[in-house]
Amino acid sequence: MKQKIIPIVYDIIDELNQQLGDEEKIEKSLETGLFGANSNLDSLGLVNLIVAIEQNIDDEFGVTISLADEKAMSQKNSPFRTIGTLIDYTQILLEEKLND
Repeated sequence: MKQKIIPIVYDIIDELNQQLGDEEKIEKSLETGLFGANSNLDSLGLVNLIVAIEQNIDDEFGVTISLADEKAMSQKNSPFRTIGTLIDYTQILLEEKLND
């Protein structure tokens, strides 16, 4: 499952990077920070990334997920820290939906 989610997220990052200057580009790495001081994204950029992932997951799997839900916001460690944690969280939500 994760191997199907990674290219979806990386494709979205490619699209976002086309709109960003060279200094602002997001590195396609699981360790790349998405939130906080280690990120090149502002809050609007993060929201755009999340919405695009939700839409592409729906297109690819026919399942609607909400990444910025109460579950995500209440976690001790934010699922939005890095690309890797976001992909892991996306996988968890997707598997929950597919197994319902």
